[in-house]
Amino acid sequence: MSAGAAAVGQVRRKVRVGVLATAVTGVLALLCCVGGAAAFFLTELGGDREDPKLAGLTCDPTYQVTLTGDMPRFAEYGDGQLRNAAAIIKTGQDMKVPARGWVIALATAMQESALRNLANSRVPASLALPHEGVGADHDSVGLFQQRPGWGSVEQRMTPSYAARKFYQKMVKVPNWQQRPLSVVAQRVQVSAFPDAYAKHEELAGRIVDALAGGAARTVEIAGKAVCDAAAGARIAASGWTAPLPGGVVSGFRTDARPSHDGVDLAADKRTEIHAASAGRVLVARCDPDHSGRRDCDRDGWPDKGGCGWFVDILHAGGFITRYCHMIERPRVRPGQTVAAGEVIGLSGTSGNSSGPHLHFEVHHDSDRSSRGAENPVPFMRERGAPLTGTG
Repeated sequence: MSAGAAAVGQVRRKVRVGVLATAVTGVLALLCCVGGAAAFFLTELGGDREDPKLAGLTCDPTYQVTLTGDMPRFAEYGDGQLRNAAAIIKTGQDMKVPARGWVIALATAMQESALRNLANSRVPASLALPHEGVGADHDSVGLFQQRPGWGSVEQRMTPSYAARKFYQKMVKVPNWQQRPLSVVAQRVQVSAFPDAYAKHEELAGRIVDALAGGAARTVEIAGKAVCDAAAGARIAASGWTAPLPGGVVSGFRTDARPSHDGVDLAADKRTEIHAASAGRVLVARCDPDHSGRRDCDRDGWPDKGGCGWFVDILHAGGFITRYCHMIERPRVRPGQTVAAGEVIGLSGTSGNSSGPHLHFEVHHDSDRSSRGAENPVPFMRERGAPLTGTG
């Protein structure tokens, strides 16, 4: 299968996002919390951010995609490309494929063709059909760069047909709604670049939200799409889930705790902690306290210092999530790929802590320092995984 836009002069690269394989090295900053009034600061590394987001989107599981009328605006794609995206989503709706499938399909087409219906210079019949660019990868054509085994040239260059064939194969992948996007897309496409799809997941979710009434915020429960209910093993169409069911008990950079670069989530000891999204583990270790001790196998206390047992995970889009104060050694190791919702450890109160809870952080631009931190509450809510004790 094609690696997509690389062979197409007309297709420009669309989205500047991190890749799961991004290497993050060096000794970087950590912020940890206490159950009481203060957080402590270790060190800090730079990074500024412009974060364009679609605002004010609601979530309506009954929303029907239309191919006519005005399209939303995205800097990365033009009107024609977004109409192709709408055609892909509408086909999924017509087939009653859950919204997670729409995100996977969009990310795949973004990688294969940059959402352009491509002809192929090696397939003369394709040049006589309506097209939005010319590729040259084997005999692949269309939005998904499908080869002859998928259908005739005319069929493969019909967006609704190409999307239908993709979905038909995708839903046969075991456990496809819980598996990493790149794994599912690769099982369908059999690409020479299997890891290339993941970098499009974040933008694909935003496009689904904009075109389909916030559908990337839904999760399938008992066969029905439910808004803003992703938690634990229930994964939103966006690919995100709340790490545990407890709500926020201490907020992000409050007046009382201006250096608190995450939120504290209520949790009893030994509550399972789930990876908030698929990604690669960067760090899984005991954080030394102010005295340099690595004694995380016991309860901590205020002003002790350190995150205790903690994990950092790098996700598509250059986002990093951090999970602090685990009760014992994490269940994952650096370099390991984890699925969204996978259990990575158990909550506790190790390190700089006054009682059992999970300290949870979100960082952007692959920046693990204080400057890379953003408020996890709106971030997770926008992805259908609110930190409100959804259980």
